[in-house]
Amino acid sequence: MPPKKLISIFILAACGLLLLSILLSGCTSGNRERKVVVYTSVDQHYSEPVLKKFEQDTGIKVLPVYDVEAAKTTGLVNRLIAEKKQPQADVFWNSEFVQTMLLKEAGVLASYRSPSAQGIPVAFCDQEGFWTGFGGRARVLIVNTDLVEQADFPRSIFDLTSERWSGQEVGIAYPLFGTSATHAAALYAVLGAQEGKRFYDTLKTKGVQVVEGNSVVRDLVAQGRLKAGLTDTDDAFQAVSDGAPVKIVVPDQEGIGVFIIPNTVALVAGAPNPEEAGMMIDYLLSAAVENDLTSSGFIQAPLHAGAVNDEAADWSGFKKMDVNFESVYQNLENVKYELSQIFIR
Repeated sequence: MPPKKLISIFILAACGLLLLSILLSGCTSGNRERKVVVYTSVDQHYSEPVLKKFEQDTGIKVLPVYDVEAAKTTGLVNRLIAEKKQPQADVFWNSEFVQTMLLKEAGVLASYRSPSAQGIPVAFCDQEGFWTGFGGRARVLIVNTDLVEQADFPRSIFDLTSERWSGQEVGIAYPLFGTSATHAAALYAVLGAQEGKRFYDTLKTKGVQVVEGNSVVRDLVAQGRLKAGLTDTDDAFQAVSDGAPVKIVVPDQEGIGVFIIPNTVALVAGAPNPEEAGMMIDYLLSAAVENDLTSSGFIQAPLHAGAVNDEAADWSGFKKMDVNFESVYQNLENVKYELSQIFIR
């Protein structure tokens, strides 16, 4: 065979192989299963329907990792830190903000500014875009209506320190854990360390009932064993839903405002599926998802402008505590230590 003809055959064969390679590559890419791995501390009962709806709407496979109840959020946070060099997760959906801020400090998160965050107050968004807050729970007072006339309802958390209330009549959750600890750190940040400590010193001195959790406060008030207590909206609304003789008071509307603890969502640095992660974050931050979470009873304080919780009220009309979340985060461990000295068991 002439050399020129042989060369032509080789060139045609090479071009054919190249074309086949391109076609196969395109088919492989097109058939790649799109997926997103979500670590979430939100109870599966509430988070799973949201994640499944995203999957149905987008066709993107959602691989959720839920928290282990015993470990709470800390288990997932430790896992994310351990996986930092080889990230397995794409998105972290957290039911609070303190642990999310810890992950930012540890370099586990990446900045992502979602268009769905439009309308969310800037105070609930990380200035550098490492996390965004959305609908949350509020710290409220719950009052037994069989024991307390409406005219005598407490209107402020500071009313609990008043002489009108016996320490045996009111309760709080042990303020070293969960939202109770976060609330304490927020009060220290807003009032100053001296006034914050004075508030808890007074509660301790007057013998306020300190119990194991916010749900216990709710139950004791619902049962009439306490007249009033400080708890979270999800617990308080559960008592209302159960038909207990209770009312919810959104406190401090003429003072410092009500403290709201938002959910947070963040992009994991080095996420294996960054495009799908962005779509998931946009979805979670949408007003529609806030409405779904409100309807399910998980959140009671949507943050999108104009969003309304039919069971409560338009939260945009309530005065929210003006607190810097970074200050809360920085204060938390010192506050917990100081309160451990006050509420020694």
